Amino acid sequence: MELTPERLLAQLDSEALRPVYLIAGPEPLRVLEAADAVRAAARKQGIDEREVYEAEGNQREPDWNALSGAFRAPSLFASRRLIELRLPSGKPGKEGAEVISDFCADPPHDVNLLITAGEWSKQHGGKWSEAVGRVGHIAVAWAIKPHELPEWIERRLRARGLRADRDAVQSLAERVEGNLLAAAQEVDKLALLSDGETIDLERMQTLVADAARFDVFRVLDAAMNGQGGQVSRMLAGLRAEGEAVPALLGMVVMELQRTAALARVNARGGNINAEFKAQRIWDSKQPMYRRALQRHDARRWEALLAQAGRVDRMAKGRESGDAWVALERLLLAVAEPRALRLLAVSGA
Repeated sequence: MELTPERLLAQLDSEALRPVYLIAGPEPLRVLEAADAVRAAARKQGIDEREVYEAEGNQREPDWNALSGAFRAPSLFASRRLIELRLPSGKPGKEGAEVISDFCADPPHDVNLLITAGEWSKQHGGKWSEAVGRVGHIAVAWAIKPHELPEWIERRLRARGLRADRDAVQSLAERVEGNLLAAAQEVDKLALLSDGETIDLERMQTLVADAARFDVFRVLDAAMNGQGGQVSRMLAGLRAEGEAVPALLGMVVMELQRTAALARVNARGGNINAEFKAQRIWDSKQPMYRRALQRHDARRWEALLAQAGRVDRMAKGRESGDAWVALERLLLAVAEPRALRLLAVSGA
């Protein structure tokens, strides 16, 4: 049976653990939380032993022979085990499909299987996933569409014991612009700051501004929009609040990778609108990226991405230099081409 992740959570509260679960989809937060719910249900039902199988090193697939053997081998430490199979591509291949199908045909009484995948589409399914559906549950975490986001936020607010009116919810939805992780973080902050009253639009804007006035999303938006002064002010605020460069750098790298991909498509005269869709960039954010693409060509975006690697090495002590200064110079260069002289960027 195919469920939404949220529906799966309700099922876990009302039934015994199924032999197998497949949780997949392009929305990482929903996949993660649904998988965490399965793990929690397993612990609640006395399953404390967990084994994880995934591709390691240069391997493209998990060790299927080892996984098959684990299904039949008795546990040395517990009466029941939860075995996790991680398939980032969502495709187990012929051998993996056979192993999964064999498990579903005759599930061991002492093993529950949790399969997670970061990609999913109609082409990913097959006899193996049909076998999962017959004895277990399939939960697909599709990306939340723009018109669905306010409802998703409202459900999450209610789950945290919060109430907000429609305008307040819409304001928060517009702020996070499709980023569920950012939305979840904002809701968690609201739970700490709220006084228990219904949150109206004015209160929402005040709470959100107080909770995240210097967050990394806004720093990146300032850089992409060419607002160098804002970049320096916000980074100073983050540093003063005790943030660490590595905690910020993941989002910076992701944004540079995304923009570099757009720049490559733009350089070869490709369909930039299709690339926006592929990158899941909302209509409201596209003008910001178009402005950024006018400031730097594809080669320079690649060079800026390489500079992020230098910042990372500085933050980890593998290269001399002040990581905060390097990060500020990198984002200033994103914002203002004249700031490129601060960097050793080839072709700048």
